[in-house]
Amino acid sequence: MQLQYTTYHVKQPMQLLQFIEHALNGVSRSRAKAILSGGGVRVDRKNTRQFDLELRPGQVVEISKRKPKGELQSKFVKIVYEDPQIIVIEKAPGILSMATSHHAFCVKQVLDDYFHRTHQKCTAHVVHRLDRDTSGLLVYAKTLQAEQILEHNWRDIVTDRRYLALVSGELPQKQGSVESWLKDNKAYFTYSSPVDNGGKYALTHYRVLRTDGKHSLVELKLETGRKNQIRVHMQDLGHPVCGDIKYGNGDDPIGRLALHAYRLNFYHPMTGEPLRFETPVPKGFRLGAAQQK
Repeated sequence: MQLQYTTYHVKQPMQLLQFIEHALNGVSRSRAKAILSGGGVRVDRKNTRQFDLELRPGQVVEISKRKPKGELQSKFVKIVYEDPQIIVIEKAPGILSMATSHHAFCVKQVLDDYFHRTHQKCTAHVVHRLDRDTSGLLVYAKTLQAEQILEHNWRDIVTDRRYLALVSGELPQKQGSVESWLKDNKAYFTYSSPVDNGGKYALTHYRVLRTDGKHSLVELKLETGRKNQIRVHMQDLGHPVCGDIKYGNGDDPIGRLALHAYRLNFYHPMTGEPLRFETPVPKGFRLGAAQQK
C-alpha cells in the first residue's frame, strides 16, 4: 500500500518533532512521536525517525499519518534513519551486530528480513559493530559502494562517537583520558598494558555526568575503536562498567551490561552531508545515577 504524504515547507529553524506538532495543528507530542517512530515522516525525500533533527528554512517535510506496510517490528532493532544508501538503527542489548559460526540471529538478519518485506533489493552491509550486550546506534550500508566508502574512510567520515556507561563508585577525577595497548589471549580475554605489548594502541576520553556515590554515569569518547576498549579502560580506572562480569564487575543494578552507544555523527558516504544522531539516556542508567553533582 502506497503511503500518502502531505507536504510542508520549513519557514524557520526548529527541531523535527516540534515542526510536526505545529504542522498537524497542535497534535499531541505522543502522537507526533508515534508518527515519527512509525516511519511516516520524510525530510527532503529521505525517511527519518530522528525526533531532534534540526530543520533549516527551505527544507521540505512530508508527513503521513498511516503506518507503512511492512514496518519493522522488532524488540531488538529500532530504525532511526533510512535512505537508499544507508540505514541507522538503535540496537537493544542481547543481539549480535552480525552472525557468528555459533549464533545466526543478529541485527543484519533482522534488517535483511525487513528489506525483503518492504521489497527493497538490498542487503545490510556491516561496517562497524557493538558487543552483543551493548546497546545503541549502528550504521549499516545498503549498497556495496556505500559499504566500501564507509569501511575505507571510517576515521575521516565519523566525526563523533560517544557512549554512556553506568560504572561502580565515584571517580576521583570528573574527566580524563585512559591510554594503553590492548591484546587478546587465546581465550579472547582482552588485556591492557601501559607499555607497548605488541597489541593495539587505544585511547579513551571520559567525563562524569552524574553520580550518587554508589554509581556514576560517565560519557566516553573513543579516539580508537578497539574490541572491548571501554570495558577494559574502565576496569583500568578501578570503576568497571556495571554488569560486566567478564571484566571484573558483579555489581549489576539494572540487570544488563550498562553500556550504550548514544551518539553517532558522520558524513553521508555518498552525499557528504553531515548527519547527527543521538538517543536518550536509557531509563535504567538514569535510575542508577539519579543525583546531579
